[in-house]
Order: sequence, then structure tokens, then C-alpha cells
Amino acid sequence: MTENFARSTLGPALCQAAHGVGVPEDPWPGFARRERRHRRNRLIRAAVAAVVAALVGVQANVVPLPGWAPGIAVAAAPAALLDAPPRGALAGDRAWLDTLRERISADPAMGRPTAPGGSKTDGFWKVGDRDRIRLLYGSDRPGRRVALVAVPLRFGLLTKETLVWYAGPAGADAGQMRYAGHSEAADDPVMTLMQAGPDGGAFAVVVGPPGSTVTISGDPRYTPRGTLEYEDIARADGSGVGFAVLPPGPLRHEPVVRVGDDNHVLFQGGLGGGPYAGIDPTAREMDVLLTAARRGARGTPMADADLRDVAGWALLDSRLPVAGTTVRVLWSGTEGGRPAALLTVQPAGGGVIAYAMHGDHRTGWGIDLRLLLPAEGADRRPVGWRIRADGGTRPPTGQVRVIAPPDAARVTVTVGGAPPVAVALDASKVGTTRVPPDQPATLTAYATDGSVLGATPVPPVETDMSGLPGDSPATRVTP
Repeated sequence: MTENFARSTLGPALCQAAHGVGVPEDPWPGFARRERRHRRNRLIRAAVAAVVAALVGVQANVVPLPGWAPGIAVAAAPAALLDAPPRGALAGDRAWLDTLRERISADPAMGRPTAPGGSKTDGFWKVGDRDRIRLLYGSDRPGRRVALVAVPLRFGLLTKETLVWYAGPAGADAGQMRYAGHSEAADDPVMTLMQAGPDGGAFAVVVGPPGSTVTISGDPRYTPRGTLEYEDIARADGSGVGFAVLPPGPLRHEPVVRVGDDNHVLFQGGLGGGPYAGIDPTAREMDVLLTAARRGARGTPMADADLRDVAGWALLDSRLPVAGTTVRVLWSGTEGGRPAALLTVQPAGGGVIAYAMHGDHRTGWGIDLRLLLPAEGADRRPVGWRIRADGGTRPPTGQVRVIAPPDAARVTVTVGGAPPVAVALDASKVGTTRVPPDQPATLTAYATDGSVLGATPVPPVETDMSGLPGDSPATRVTP
């Protein structure tokens, strides 16, 4: 290739291609714009990193958050108590409360206020604005000074208001008050406290909404007509506060708290705090009780260990002692491949409580039926319960197991307003029938002459077994 050929042939083509490439006359303005954009992005990233670091520090309680800064509420104490005016003799003692405010701290392990005088810097939850610490109830009771306080807590951007119990000797100054408990649930409109007293006994205090009636009850009583009554340890009408002095030594049963008004019950549950006397399943009196319980039982005999389990559970659930209580096994067999039984427990001179259970030592025992019956005619009543599916919430399957009384010639089931339908019974007078889970039903037993021996409703499946049998219409026959 000669020099002339390159000039004559390639030269024009290269010149044309070079003219097609757009090159700015001055490249500096474009470079400056790109540099400004990069610098702005670096500043934004640095600012975001600083904000994130600050937020992490605030949330970790390393960087203090200004008191004016709002927080994100993660829990709310019961409004029925928070919105109420302070109650009790200490409500007007501002000096005492001011001292308590300064001494309340946060528990580093539990994230809750503890004894006054603790460290003010340890832990995850910190006491927020101390001026917002409020006394909801405070008073001297026999041998004790008790206070219920609303304490605002803060963990970085998160806030919550917790109700805290403090207790001390009668007439205690704020420095002698010690943490005694705090609220666990935001939706319960009641706070309860049970502690040992200075004389070896115990005391209990309950604070509910103003205007409510508070009852602290002891041992239950199942009346012969099939109703449940309680021995009142303490009752306060209208104040919303109840206090009880309990005897020394273990209590036979857990006291029951009821808080309500004329229209409905706001709260019902065990007081908690123990100690309680339990049932010894190996005691000699249990052996005597179980031997008598087997007499007249139908179906497949239950193993001794299983019978001991279900009888013990029935006594604990009904809060009845071994001594003076009669247990009878009406039927035993299997359900879902596991032992099952229908038994009754009856205190001396009281009503009869029917229990249906199934389970074993490995998986535990499930209560399928709790039904309080009048004493008169209890042995002539058919008893049925809805069979539930295993696992999860155990919804009813639509099947009902029926145990007829020994003298029954036949049993019918009436579902809603439909005509009665006969229930097929085996030789031991046990059978099953179908009842839609959402439909009421009644079982009726007839003698050989056609007369009615007894009738019993098929109760709905219990969703809350916190109360005793007979506490709710679903667990009793008597209105």
C-alpha cells in the first residue's frame, strides 16, 4: 500500500467518520456537573449513615432522646384504670409520691420497674418522664402499705406504660417500698396482688374500675340443686377495690376474683401467688376413693395409673378435696386410640359434676366435658359430649358420645326443633349420634314402660375453662 493510495482512498473516509463524532468544544462543564452530583450523593450517604447511627444509639439507649421527642407506643395499660382518679389514703400525699418517683428505676433483666433505689442507667427499658409517674391506688391495710403506680417506660423510640405494684410495712416511707409485681396483659381491666404477710399468713388486694364490685372468694360450694356458690373472703361494692387477709399456711384452693357491675362480669380468674395445698395421688385415701370409683363402671376397665390421673384432674379442676368426695366411673373405653372415661365427682351433700376426659401420660389429658348436675336424679340422666378433632384448636366433629343410665331402655336425641331420633346403644348402653356443632340438642332417657327417666342438654364445646364447672350456663343444667 503506497502513501498516495492512503491519502487518496482512506483520507476522505476517515475525515467523514471523524466529523460524525460529536465532541464538545469545552469538556470542563460536563466534568464539573458530574463531580457536583457525586459530591452531593456522598453527602447524602454520610447524612443517612449519621441518622441511622443516631437512631441505633437512641434505640439502644446509648444516645439520650430529648424528652420532647415523641415515642412509638408498643403497649397500653388498661384504660379503665389509667383514666380513673387516684384512690386510697395515699392519693393526697404528694410528698410521699414525689419521693417514690425519684426512686423508681428499671430492671435490666426483666424490662420492668423494680425496687426503688436501684440503678437509673442500667437495663433496656428506662423510666421515661418521671413527672408522668402516677399513683392509681395507695393505702395502708392491716400490716401492709400497698401502692399501684403507673410508670412510663422507654426503650429508644418505643414507649409503654406499665402498672406496677409496690409494697412495704404499714406506714412505710417511699424508701421502704419494694417492687411486688407488674401488669402482664394490656386488656385486663383489673390488677391483683397476693403476698405473704408479716404474721406468716397472706394478704390479697384487687383494684378494678371505679364503681365496680370486687369479690374475693374462697372454697366453692356445689349446691344439691346444681348451682355453684362461693365463700366470700372479701367483698367491696362500688369502690372497685377489694382487700383480704388470708390465713397462715398453704391455702386449700386458689382464691377466685370477680370484678363486675350490675350488668356483667368484667373480670374473673384465679388470684395466683400460692402456696396451695395440692392433691397427693399416692395417698391412702386416694386408693380408697379409686377402689369405690370402679364399682358399676361400664366399658373397658381403665388402667390404675390412668384412673388415678383423671380422678386427680377432676378433683383439682373442681377444687374438691379427696376426703368427703365421691367419685364414680360411669364408663371407660377409648377415643382416638387413647384411654377415655366419663366419671362424676360429688362432694358430701352437694351437686354432681360429670367429667369426660381422654388422653394418656405421654400427651396429657384433655377435658371434653364439665357439667354440673342436680343431685336428685343424676343417676337417671343420659350424658353426652361433643367429640373433638385431635390437634390444634380441637374443633367439634359433629359426633356426640352418649352414655345412657343403667335403667334406660332407649335414648333419643332432639336437635333444635326437629323430631326426636333414637340413639343406637350397644350392650353397655353406650352409643354415638350426630349433632351439628352449632346446634343445641337434648338427650332423653326412657324406661321400659315408656316413662321418662331424665333429660340432659348436650352442652357446647367450652372455649374458656378458667372458671369452675357451674360458673357458666354451658357448664350447668340448672338455669
